[in-house]
Amino acid sequence: MPELTRRAFVAGAAAVPAKRPNIVFLMPDQHRYHTVGCLGNSEVKTPHIDRLATEGVTMHHTFANTPVCCPARAILLTGQYCHRNGMIANDLRLREESVSFAEVLSGAGYRTGFVGKWHLDGGQREPGWVPPGPRRQGFEFWAAHQCSHRHFENHYFREDPKPIHFGKFEAEGWADVAVEFLDAAKTDNRPFYLTVQWGPPHDPYKAPANYSSQYDPAKLTMRANYKSGNVPQPAAIAEYYAMVTAIDDQVGRLMAKLDELGLRENTIVLYSSDHGDMLGSQGARLKRKPWEESIRVPGFIRWPGRIKAGSASNVFFTHVDFAPTLLGMAGLPVPKAMQGKDLSKPIVEGKGAGPDSAFFQIFGPFTGDGTDAGWRGVRTTTHMYARYADRPWVLYDLKADPFQQNNLIGKGLAIESTLKKRVARWMKETGDSWEFNWSHKVEDAGRLYKHKTFYTVQEYLDWAKQHPELDRG
Repeated sequence: MPELTRRAFVAGAAAVPAKRPNIVFLMPDQHRYHTVGCLGNSEVKTPHIDRLATEGVTMHHTFANTPVCCPARAILLTGQYCHRNGMIANDLRLREESVSFAEVLSGAGYRTGFVGKWHLDGGQREPGWVPPGPRRQGFEFWAAHQCSHRHFENHYFREDPKPIHFGKFEAEGWADVAVEFLDAAKTDNRPFYLTVQWGPPHDPYKAPANYSSQYDPAKLTMRANYKSGNVPQPAAIAEYYAMVTAIDDQVGRLMAKLDELGLRENTIVLYSSDHGDMLGSQGARLKRKPWEESIRVPGFIRWPGRIKAGSASNVFFTHVDFAPTLLGMAGLPVPKAMQGKDLSKPIVEGKGAGPDSAFFQIFGPFTGDGTDAGWRGVRTTTHMYARYADRPWVLYDLKADPFQQNNLIGKGLAIESTLKKRVARWMKETGDSWEFNWSHKVEDAGRLYKHKTFYTVQEYLDWAKQHPELDRG
């Protein structure tokens, strides 16, 4: 959207009633759907996240459209697919002229706060200072770094490039700052939007001793599709679970702070993640895959008095829909630039239909986690299908084969043709193409990495093949 149009939209959303709901979006990095107690994993301890489920709605079909860090975060902020917002891979810079969710809320009178891992500014990951101004995409309160996974010795920045060190495990450190933001509601009567974007449970897999001691690797049950090899072993998975429990404690702490401040009733709380983690399922690691462990993430929404406590929904709720849906819940118009759907009525009122499926995009090969090429995919309530530009890849019957161990590609099933056509229709509807290869200058497309400029997507992808360190996300 042109800058003048963007400014006009944001200004037009101003002057709203003071009773707009507050919004809190909690997002740990790389937390898969299958590692939450109430979602069927009785071995992981998540009592506070489980409580969000009992007090709100569980969105069982919550998915990452592009399951890798930077693209996922850009989708969440812009409500656009990656080929539209330009963030087709890690370590690119999101265009300053993008219409961001935070900018829309700020223009509507919200106090906006970002706490945690940003990873939308291109350039070097560390030290990771993002200067005040348009590169912060509409966030007024800022305590963040670009990207760092040194969970025990991390730091963040505020208004100058002097790093502030936590001196503790970062899950707790980020929550400390979030509490500071929430406490400001005592004197600032504006509605607020706060997002806390933790680094854990992203690898490296290591938690504080008091959490690690809660899990014995020898007693953990591996998923039915786990295959040993060059993948996280049970000891690493135990640490992943321990990091999830560490995050869970901080979720409980933030929910208690909302209660203390009397903000529970008028605050929407959304808990989800940017993508999952294979953790050895399918013999694979990390993300960017079309398998459930990579694409499926937790989805819990609590809004007391508006969303039925303890309810469940099978509405497809993908990253591209998060911003439009939260705007709908807040009674605000959705910018035309956003491609996602406002699903507030299906979620809050149980009225109307959601999308018939979820659409997935990966734009290029990443040697670090074994993804051979860019792929597109579609997930329905019964099947998962993914393909490369020149050939099909996987097809699973999720009812008969929930662990995706029987690839049905080439079996002559009618559903394969049906889903191939659905992928083509998703691509047409969203403006995606297998020939995707923009030629904008960097100031338009925002493709920066360590001060190197890429003028086409293919130039970036060719270079990225030689730099597998970008795959960590």
